[in-house]
Order: sequence, then C-alpha cells, then structure tokens
Amino acid sequence: MSFQWLTMRISEEKDRRKKEASTLEQLPRALEEVQTALAGCIEEYQGAFGAEAADMQREPSIVRVIARQNTDGYWRQNSQVEVKVVPALPGFQIDNGAGGDPFMVEVGLLPGAKLYFRDRVQDQYITIEELTRRILDRAFFPKLPE
Repeated sequence: MSFQWLTMRISEEKDRRKKEASTLEQLPRALEEVQTALAGCIEEYQGAFGAEAADMQREPSIVRVIARQNTDGYWRQNSQVEVKVVPALPGFQIDNGAGGDPFMVEVGLLPGAKLYFRDRVQDQYITIEELTRRILDRAFFPKLPE
C-alpha cells in the first residue's frame, strides 16, 4: 500500500539530496571565485602599501590572507584571515585569527549554475563585493572604525 504523503515526501527528499550534491560539487568553484576576488583586493592593497603588505596562500579547502605592516624596517604580520570550506553548511567559515565568532557564509546555486552567498547569522544574501569587505576589512584596516 502506497500513501500519497509518503510518495510526495520521498520525491521532496530526492530533490533535496540532488540539490545538496550539486551545491557540494560547486564549493571548489565558489572558493575559486572568492579567491579571485580576494586576489584583486590584495593586489590593490599591495599597490598602496607595498608588495610585502599582504599575500594569499591556498590549500585545497582553505584560502588564507596575511596582512603585514612595516615596523622599523621589518614586515611583521599583524593579521590573518582564513576562508575554510565547510561542506556541512554548505559554504564557508571565515576566521579572522583574532578570536571572536567566525563568520558563516552559506553557498548555494541559482538557476543557470550561478552561485549565491548568504550570511547565515543575519539571514541575508550578500554580493561578492560585500563578502570580500567582510573578509578583508578587519585584516587590512584594524584601526579604522567599521
């Protein structure tokens, strides 16, 4: 005996699992998109403050940005930010290295395989520009007000 509600829920669960698998497959592409955007920001920052002022390191599921300040002729690290892939989210966890709560960003797919980013805490969609600001602002400009 088959119940209509069960058939409908099975169909919904299949759709959910398919969407989740598609999103998980796109996380590396999403991290690449974020890395590309961050690279442009870092290049501009380096142009203003010197080539040693910032750099980016990439591991398979982490992008790390390090900011430095020239003090007494030596470049000293003054901050670090990590963008980590979190498949369970699915999305990213952004840690600024200074403690505090991490910034959680959900990644999803829109029609046409376009990516979206959503701030989990504020429950709002954000642009790639806003995402780069939230990742880099405290690292690059810790003494400026938000």
